[in-house]
Amino acid sequence: MPKAYPKEFRDDVVAVAQRREAGVTIKEIADDFGISEACLQNWLRKADVESGRRAGVSVAESSENRELRRRNRLLEQENEVLRRAAAYLSQANLPGKGSTRS
Repeated sequence: MPKAYPKEFRDDVVAVAQRREAGVTIKEIADDFGISEACLQNWLRKADVESGRRAGVSVAESSENRELRRRNRLLEQENEVLRRAAAYLSQANLPGKGSTRS
């Protein structure tokens, strides 16, 4: 996998591509910066999602979803432990239960 470009570099290239003059192609900008056209297209797509100009899941939403899934998994595990403990305790022979009093 190729080494990731620094965020500052990506932001600069995206800004140049978004402010390009008429007649300047994405390919020309990508060639000027030494990256592939597909790479620049991906960066532009992600920038549009982050700014809200395009539908999609932003980095913040993705991070929040990941954290919520982790929290949900933890709560499900805790629930299972409590369910098993309740089942065990309901079957235990408690003192005085079933004994006859005179």
